[in-house]
Formats: sequence, C-alpha cells, structure tokens
Amino acid sequence: LVNRPHALLLDEPLGALDLRLRRQLQLEIKRVHAEVGITFVHVTHDQEEAMTMADVIAVMNRGRIEQAGSARELYDTPRTAFVANFLGQSNLVEADITGTDGEWTIAQTHDGAKLRVPTSRVAATTGKLAIGVRPEKVWIWDRIEEESPGERVNKISATVVTSAFLGVSMEYR
Repeated sequence: LVNRPHALLLDEPLGALDLRLRRQLQLEIKRVHAEVGITFVHVTHDQEEAMTMADVIAVMNRGRIEQAGSARELYDTPRTAFVANFLGQSNLVEADITGTDGEWTIAQTHDGAKLRVPTSRVAATTGKLAIGVRPEKVWIWDRIEEESPGERVNKISATVVTSAFLGVSMEYR
C-alpha cells in the first residue's frame, strides 16, 4: 500500500484463520479499503466471505465468469444452477413451462405439482426449467393439521427423511 498501487490482489488472505479472527480481519480489510480508496481484488472460495466483503462478486466456473453482480443479485436471481448452488444452498426443482399468466410463468413438475414463478425471473417462455428454492423460503406444513396453509403458492408434497439442529436453524432433508 505504501507504493499506492491502482489495485491490490488479496489471494485467500483469510484462508488459514479461525472463524473469530477471520471475522475481525474482514472488518479491518473493509476499513482499510474505504480508507485507501483503491480497487481490491479479493480471491476466496468462502461464499459467506465473498458476500460480506465484496461490492461486486464474480462467480467463476472452469476459468470463465458465470455471473457477476452484487451479493443480493447473485443470491436472489442466479442465472444458472452453478451460481445458485455456489452462493448458499438451493433446492432445484425441475419442471416444464406450461404457460404464462401475466406476471407469472406457470410450470409443472414431473410429479404433477403446478408452480408459479415470477416471469421477470424466467429467461425462457417454453421448455424445461430448474426452479431454485432457497431453504429459508420453504414453509413446512403437516397436512394432518386442520389448518390450511392459506394463500401460499407452490405447494409440493414431500417427506422429511432427516433433520439436523444447527443452532440458529433446523436443516430438513
């Protein structure tokens, strides 16, 4: 930094650190970046670190950029299954597009479930579709209960095979 470069390459700078120190240094690197005002190219395989640190993230697959954008853009509207699975977890449901209904693209899964997807998030108008569902967007409803899940859309029957307590959340498979 003494030589005032136009850009600084940080190649896995936090890779060998424990979680607590890593989080402290993330804040320190962000502070230094704001102070010196030059471009930082931060290479990491840690998705959470990338989403925390970067203004722009480029997700690379086999040496080429698969998608670039803000953390929120990549997380909420990934263009490919690779990007969807690289940033966080995503359940991919395969379906066939059966039509549109104004703001919604209608699709049907192989087991007959009908799904509605915002048309703005669908690149195609016909053919097959892989619908990504983030785990935090899933609502589990036991059909044995008397209560209806109300106006929720995109209901799919499934069986919970295993569950795991993760401290701040539960993971169901």
